[in-house]
Amino acid sequence: MDWYQRVLVDTGRAAAVWALIGFLVAFAVTRGITRRIRARKNEPADKPDDGGGFSDIYIGGVHVHHQVWGILLVLLSGLLEFRFSPDSPWTEVLAALFGVGAALTLDEFALWFHLDDVYWGEDGRKSIDAILIGGALGAVLLLEASPVGSTNSGDVPTWLFLLLVGFHLATAGVCFVKGKIATGLIGIVVPIVATVGAIRLAKPSSVWARRRYSDAKLIRSRQRFDVDYHRRRDRLRDLLGGAPEPAAGHRKAETPTDPPGSGEIS
Repeated sequence: MDWYQRVLVDTGRAAAVWALIGFLVAFAVTRGITRRIRARKNEPADKPDDGGGFSDIYIGGVHVHHQVWGILLVLLSGLLEFRFSPDSPWTEVLAALFGVGAALTLDEFALWFHLDDVYWGEDGRKSIDAILIGGALGAVLLLEASPVGSTNSGDVPTWLFLLLVGFHLATAGVCFVKGKIATGLIGIVVPIVATVGAIRLAKPSSVWARRRYSDAKLIRSRQRFDVDYHRRRDRLRDLLGGAPEPAAGHRKAETPTDPPGSGEIS
């Protein structure tokens, strides 16, 4: 306990640790349950129930998605933290509940993004992207990185510090315009990530590529983000969240300028 107090509580990291733990555990358990429910639905009707006990929740004939419970948990834990600002261990309890709620909500990010039940469709992979981004942001915040870089300790002139912060946020903005949402979000906390993302090629479907790239550079971008690139990403997402059912999604037809996966969060 002395180690916990000294390393986590006294440094202010305890809440971030428990939020991240709650987030990761909730995602793993939730995906395990939803994959089990899907497997049971795909089993032959005459196959006896194995007693798994998992099923979708319906209230008044309406399917209640787990993002509802996630939103409620996020609101409840946030309100309790803002109102009471409890000390350890209750602040860690609220942080863990917040992490659980965030995982339940982001696990169905694709549903509230598309306003359609695409959980097991091709578009449902956006939820895995959102989970990966949330986990990455939780990890970098756990390392006590500042959203605007290092705070000015007085060793650097104020004008230079503001210039560096402005440059940092500008590179994160360039990542967003280049279609690299994940890189931009993580880059807000880790400046070097935003800088690298701003220098490298934009995605071919991004505003940056369409408006600024010549035909030759656009071809290079399409070669960089080709079908193999998206296939590798899909394999990782399917490993984490389960392979989609194409018939369950409503993915729009792809065009030569809109390569597979160009609409993802990445």
